[in-house]
Amino acid sequence: MPKTIPKVDLCVASGLHKDLLLELPVHLERAGVKGLIVPIEDFNEVPSGLKRQVEERCVELGLEQAFPKPFCSLEPFKDKPLISRFVLELGVGRPKLEVSTAKRGGREVIEAVIVKRSAPCGSTWYVARKLTGVETGRDVLYDVIAKAHHSYPCTATMNVDPETKEPILHIAGYIIRDEVEKALKSGR
Repeated sequence: MPKTIPKVDLCVASGLHKDLLLELPVHLERAGVKGLIVPIEDFNEVPSGLKRQVEERCVELGLEQAFPKPFCSLEPFKDKPLISRFVLELGVGRPKLEVSTAKRGGREVIEAVIVKRSAPCGSTWYVARKLTGVETGRDVLYDVIAKAHHSYPCTATMNVDPETKEPILHIAGYIIRDEVEKALKSGR
């Protein structure tokens, strides 16, 4: 642990040794930090038992906490104003998009995509660029989204998570796919 922790409201802790992560809430609380986000991109780094222990310690100390699995699943919480502010003001967390479409040759295609909130790794911007001109039919759309997402260096693991029975990277891919579909529905 560093001897001093900077004067901040919120800590995002990633890639820490399990012992350090377990002790982090106490050090944060002493330094006046009010919240902790621990992205779970790999279940080996933050197994469920460790997550539970860190979460309990944060609750005891009065720290807001979030453990998004994957990081791009982080959303604002009504009961966590500091974490909500992080998501909303920085525009990172679960992606949010606006999509406009046009008819071309009797087919509906994506004309433009505006990123309103990006995945923390930045993949939303990459996927959005790849969608321009793509047909909105499910098979074509899903294929383009999957290829773009897999081409970007997502920080989530491809190892199968024992809780979700899916690679966390796939969960991230489902999230961006769902958000593209939501944006298409609301744009129509």
